[in-house]
Amino acid sequence: MAADSDPHGKAATLARRRRLLSSSCRLFFPEDPIKIVRGQGQYLYDEQGAEYIDCINNVAHVGHCHPLVVQAAHEQNQVLNTNSRYLHDNIVDFAQRLSETLPEKLCVFYFLNSGSEANDLALRLARQYTGHWDVVVLDHAYHGHLSSLIDISPYKFRHLDGQKEWVHVAPLPDTYRGLYREDHPNPAEAYAHEVKRVVSSAQEQGRQIAAFFAESLPSVGGQIIPPAGYFPEVAEHIRKAGGVFVADEIQVGFGRVGKHFWAFQLQGEDFVPDIVTMGKSIGNGHPVACVATTQAVARAFEATGVEYFNTFGGSPVSCAVGLAVLDVLEKEQLQAHATCVGSFLMELLEQQKAKHPIIGDIRGVGLFIGVDLIKDEATRTPATEEADYLISRLKENYILLSTDGPGRNVLKFKPPMCFSLDNVKHVVAKLDAILTDMEEKVRSCETLRPQLCGSPAV
Repeated sequence: MAADSDPHGKAATLARRRRLLSSSCRLFFPEDPIKIVRGQGQYLYDEQGAEYIDCINNVAHVGHCHPLVVQAAHEQNQVLNTNSRYLHDNIVDFAQRLSETLPEKLCVFYFLNSGSEANDLALRLARQYTGHWDVVVLDHAYHGHLSSLIDISPYKFRHLDGQKEWVHVAPLPDTYRGLYREDHPNPAEAYAHEVKRVVSSAQEQGRQIAAFFAESLPSVGGQIIPPAGYFPEVAEHIRKAGGVFVADEIQVGFGRVGKHFWAFQLQGEDFVPDIVTMGKSIGNGHPVACVATTQAVARAFEATGVEYFNTFGGSPVSCAVGLAVLDVLEKEQLQAHATCVGSFLMELLEQQKAKHPIIGDIRGVGLFIGVDLIKDEATRTPATEEADYLISRLKENYILLSTDGPGRNVLKFKPPMCFSLDNVKHVVAKLDAILTDMEEKVRSCETLRPQLCGSPAV
């Protein structure tokens, strides 16, 4: 049977998708999408059986279809799956295990289905606790797809209805492209002072701050590593204004940074957010999320007399999956693994930076790494088209990577935690070969667009 007439073939599936789904629901590699039918560990497989190295799927945190996680879901599904209004051990056990990874102050938990739900609840908690309404966020931030979160996500609202009067945007603490760069004597203090300035400006207009929201490591903003000490100083300014600090760990929690279980801990042992949100990696692909907060914040929320209820949040199956993810992280020592493999990847990427002028900056920690591509070293102009071309060529070589950042020029590495040293060697070797080929071709091409400068896979 011809591929186009096969009801399960790639072309037929793509045609049905275009007919049935909105075009706003985009695919990776839209010009030539991959039809993925299976995943295992750090690998994905298409309908032809081709194996791809997955360098970006931070949702499959401990590896695609990890057998222990799959088994935990299956076994619990066979016994019971119902809502969390019934007394059940799993939700209590999961909350207890999570509490052991967090500062003692963060001891009350709410379970939900997605990171967006978690951030929406965090916003409600902050407003109820403080009695204030306004929110300070970082430029280019993304916190979720609910209406309340689009409003506090400059990455989204700048393309939609614009900035609401109760939202205040502080500069992204980017020491490569931002206001204060690597040569500044104290970028943490300088960027924190910008938050103080934003807060003061809001107060002069009669506004009151409920919360500061920040991804512990801004991802959509370009794989940013805030300078150490930035969060504690920001928290001081926000709390003086009567607000709370919300750490969004949805992209980067659960040991991804290697050195710590939570990315906010990179900011110092004494720094404790008032609210922490979790999603994505918490369930290894299962729809589960969580909000952790203090007794004081929780009690203020309870004082409304309105119960918090989420039909599937904290279900026996969801919590069984979450517990299994924690078990795998511990048994396979994936936090230490992230430190080892991430350091090796950074080392090899730094070698590439020395070799290829298009690489302007390498930044990251653990298995959260960004490669900032530039057109010119002096201006640091984002090499957007070149980055897009490079991603396409890597895909031809069965390596799945994508870009982020305001200029869509930052290669983002956020692979499953089982990503190996051999994977690192292979991916960087391919990256090197493609960049070398690009540099040779750019001399005779006005652009690096594949249709004009196409070449066979390396």
